[in-house]
Amino acid sequence: MQFLRNLIEKQRSLYHAKDSKFHKLWPLFDAFETFLFAPDHRSGGKRVHVRDYVDLKRVMNTVIIAMLPCLVWAIWNAGAQHFHAIEQMVAAGKLNAADYTAGWLQSLLGVPSLEAVGAFDKVVFGLQRMLPLLIVSYGVGLGIEMMFSVIRKEEVSEGYLVSGMLIALIVPASTPLWQLAIGVAFSVVLGKEVFGGTGMNIFNPAMMVRAFLFFAFPAQMSGDTVWVAGNDSVKGVPGSLIDGFSQPTALAVAKAGENGTEALASFHDGIYSASNLFFGNIPGSAGEMSKLAVLLGAVILVATGIGSWRTMLAGVIGVLVAAYALPPIFAAGGLPHAGTWELGWQHLLCGGFLFGIVFMATDPVSCPETNIGKWIYGALIGVVTVLVRTINPAYPEGMMLAVLLLNAFAPTIDHFVVAANIKRRLARA
Repeated sequence: MQFLRNLIEKQRSLYHAKDSKFHKLWPLFDAFETFLFAPDHRSGGKRVHVRDYVDLKRVMNTVIIAMLPCLVWAIWNAGAQHFHAIEQMVAAGKLNAADYTAGWLQSLLGVPSLEAVGAFDKVVFGLQRMLPLLIVSYGVGLGIEMMFSVIRKEEVSEGYLVSGMLIALIVPASTPLWQLAIGVAFSVVLGKEVFGGTGMNIFNPAMMVRAFLFFAFPAQMSGDTVWVAGNDSVKGVPGSLIDGFSQPTALAVAKAGENGTEALASFHDGIYSASNLFFGNIPGSAGEMSKLAVLLGAVILVATGIGSWRTMLAGVIGVLVAAYALPPIFAAGGLPHAGTWELGWQHLLCGGFLFGIVFMATDPVSCPETNIGKWIYGALIGVVTVLVRTINPAYPEGMMLAVLLLNAFAPTIDHFVVAANIKRRLARA
């Protein structure tokens, strides 16, 4: 490491000397240096200052570590769901097994038949689908961030280190890369940089990408069906055929049945059983698959003090209370569910609520700063999520809309909490 440290020190003058032709690129040099080593900034003046090596980059790295269980499971499950879809299509006569085997299986994996597909082959396929999403997300987002840093002559912000992975985890594995690139550019430029960059944005950048793709490309992002990744290189098998393999999402199944629990348990031989929903043996976006992986990430965030347990707990309470109370209120409208606590657990296990409340609602930039505000904010996200899922006939999922809506009201929540504290203290005085 000392060799690397010495090498960077030798290059410093090329970027920080004002008469150097590379001086305009000093934000890029600083970004690379602080990614490898803690910043060497010193506090001025004669007063004593406490110096901590845990800077913003290290905080972002901790969040990334917390998301790794979700990413690892997504890599595995993308491949597992792909080959499961192939088996179903072959059984239904929609796909010729020989054509598929002669194409991708033999040419790239060297696997002689579908029956010979093993765990390693599923991981390879998952990597083939997830890595391009990560590369495009980070490449486009960080590229725009660096461009704005050079123009503004500011340090490159670290916030996108987390946003880049979040984006890859909340879009379907079948998302076309060009659509993802447009969505990322829209989010970073219009949802973040126009407000001043990291720390100034109103809305969560990852949710902005999801919202843009949902409204701009609804055919690929609608919440009515699940997504299974295909492969454009399969001989005689268009990737769109496998990408188009669809079935109702768990939320759609639960909403359509007279009894959501029984409908989920009986659908396709129990593919949406409680255990599959919890462990993640279901198709869909990476972040909504394994609730166990999400809970592991939540433990890391809470243990390190980075994620707010108040927001997480308040969100869960909001979902449970709203799921119990709202269906009876709207029963006259023909909703099939009865108000039970069991319905609340369905809302937690189905869709991307847990992933959103753990990794997105706790974003320190777009959420309230007061402790009471975090309780209110999290609870309202849970309530709005159930509201959208319950009374909206066209959109079974509601987490994206709930987070973006409460992002807009986060400053207002803090304002009223602080104003109430001031009023109480003045009354005591």
